[in-house]
Amino acid sequence: MSEFYAKAAFSFLIAFGVVIGGALLAGMGSVLLWTPPKDKMLIVADNLKIWALVAAVGGTIDPIRVIESHMLEGYLSPAMQQIGYILFAFLGAHMGTSLIQWMCHTGG
Repeated sequence: MSEFYAKAAFSFLIAFGVVIGGALLAGMGSVLLWTPPKDKMLIVADNLKIWALVAAVGGTIDPIRVIESHMLEGYLSPAMQQIGYILFAFLGAHMGTSLIQWMCHTGG
């Protein structure tokens, strides 16, 4: 079961890193282009959320196939593991987006 926790942690951290890294680099790029970084960072963080999820779970349709094939055969454990990885990846992407929103909050 420790393998599950390791993969779940990696899914979380990859999704979190994609959102944070993409938004921060977009902010740096907008500074270089003399545009407000706050607006661009918020937009990019929101747009990267789904792509971070895809990147964290492998970037292919394989996790969905695993869920489908195992559920149809009656094996719930592998399907639940894949759903867990997807949930951890979503949580990482959501927390990354929330952190960017918090960083860009001006208090007004």
